Amino acid sequence: MAVSSPAAWLFTAVSCTKSTQNLSHRWKKKSILISNSSSCSSPILEEEEQTPTDHHPLIKPSSSTLSLQFQDFSLLSMPESNISNEDLAYKNYQKAKQNPDFKPEKSMINTLIGYSCKSRNWGVISSICDDLKNFKVVPDSVTCCKLVGFSIKARKFKIANNILNVVETNREIATLVFDSAMKGYNKLHMYSSTIALHERMKFAEISLNPGCYYWFMEANLKVGNADKVPEIFRDLEKRGFSSTVYDKEIHQVLFKSFDELRRPYEALEIFREMVNKGIKEDHSFYSTLISSFARIRELKVAETLLHEAEAKKMLRDPAMFLKLILAYIEEDWLEKTIEVVSIMKNMNIKPSDCILCTIVNGFSKKKGLKAAVKVYDDLIQQGNKPGQVTYASIINIYYRLGLYLKSEQIFHEMEEQGFDKCVVAYSNMIAICGKSNRLREAMKLVAKMKEKRCEPNIWVYNSLLDMQGRAMNLSRVEKIWKEMKRKKISPDKISYTSMIGAYNKGREFEKCIQYYNEFRVNGGAIDRAMAGIMVGVYSKMSRVDELVKLLQDMKADGTKLDLRLHKSVLNALRDAGMLSQEKWLLESFVSS
Repeated sequence: MAVSSPAAWLFTAVSCTKSTQNLSHRWKKKSILISNSSSCSSPILEEEEQTPTDHHPLIKPSSSTLSLQFQDFSLLSMPESNISNEDLAYKNYQKAKQNPDFKPEKSMINTLIGYSCKSRNWGVISSICDDLKNFKVVPDSVTCCKLVGFSIKARKFKIANNILNVVETNREIATLVFDSAMKGYNKLHMYSSTIALHERMKFAEISLNPGCYYWFMEANLKVGNADKVPEIFRDLEKRGFSSTVYDKEIHQVLFKSFDELRRPYEALEIFREMVNKGIKEDHSFYSTLISSFARIRELKVAETLLHEAEAKKMLRDPAMFLKLILAYIEEDWLEKTIEVVSIMKNMNIKPSDCILCTIVNGFSKKKGLKAAVKVYDDLIQQGNKPGQVTYASIINIYYRLGLYLKSEQIFHEMEEQGFDKCVVAYSNMIAICGKSNRLREAMKLVAKMKEKRCEPNIWVYNSLLDMQGRAMNLSRVEKIWKEMKRKKISPDKISYTSMIGAYNKGREFEKCIQYYNEFRVNGGAIDRAMAGIMVGVYSKMSRVDELVKLLQDMKADGTKLDLRLHKSVLNALRDAGMLSQEKWLLESFVSS
């Protein structure tokens, strides 16, 4: 083997270090085994020790080459346990740099960078990057791309920028390395850095490949510059690239940008052109297009694309089906939602709990509670399985219809299916117990909730306050109120109304006034229910001044008096002999 230059000798020595150490280790082991054998004579041992040298001759550079490169080669003979191959390579490289005539070769730099990246030695990598500028040596494209991507992933942005500085003037590899950098920044969601790299490439007159175009388009879409994406795509088309591995991703970003811009017809036109060019269709294209037309309520076009995609078996996105169903409900095309569910089942896509719940609630809102019950039964007969949200919705619908027994049956079915931590379902069931005066069952349900670590919410507490207040269990009411405070659940208008109503029934009027004042201090607005209770409280306590203040607050809040309240207030004012306030009342409030 001939060594043509000092740099070549250094690279050869570094590359051979590992294999030489491994061979030395095996020969040493073999010699020890032979020396311990009583059947082998001394000459045979010497022959065995010399054999590896004969079969694996080490490279022997000339003395002039050695002195030119570095003075001490003792590092090459150090045992592997004392120094790693990576450290050995870098130390030899550092010694070689002391020679003013030394210039590393590309292969040597590639090897050193590979060692350093493997060991994640960023200090060494940074030093080598500085040497690249000093020696004006550029590694190959593969090494540069891997190093830039590796540095950005590790958030060593300065090192990545140094590599970009080195390759910026090298037209052969600059595009590939910038492509790798853009990819790394996008993966870290650093889209503004990708856009900045594009400006840098434009300034340095570095041409973009399809990968760069894709990363640049994606970055603009993510930062909200959807209007720039079609412009970038048109520039890409002018370049005349043939079919590339980024065709799918580029068109995905383009169609999403048209969706954001509410320009789906342009997306559809490009989609048809894309198919004519022979670019392979993808289910994500249909998903975006159908969602786009549903978004602008062009449901006829969306339906046409849906059936087209169904025929090609390119329907896979459950989110698209949900968007289409929401659009159908909003436009009162409720029967179409059942067709969408059938298409999903034909495509072996299981309708999600969210989709079933949306359909049931849509019928409830648009056609009434009974229509919602019917569509729920139809969906179940088709073999669809409801989830927690759908169960909670139908329980609430039966509760509002007054079909309490049916609500309980669905609730037990829900528990059997393993959905036993739904606060909404529990709140409806507790309210049902309150309506039917089953206070013990309600409290058992609350205990069951807590046992399953399903914490009661404001709806549950309001139901408990109402039922216990109507039963005049004031001690229980107070206990529930304190529990709410302890768990930091802020009471609402219904909570205060229930508390004031409970103490009014118990004829504890001072407590009523206390909770009413607390309600007003917390910014609560007076409604007719609250006003009706407080008018009675102030009238019974003959606190006419506070009654007048209540009426003034009601007028300021825009709350009108109904006929019953109007008469109650008039009677209270007449009994107190306050004729002027009676006249003000007649002028200020109109019975409704």
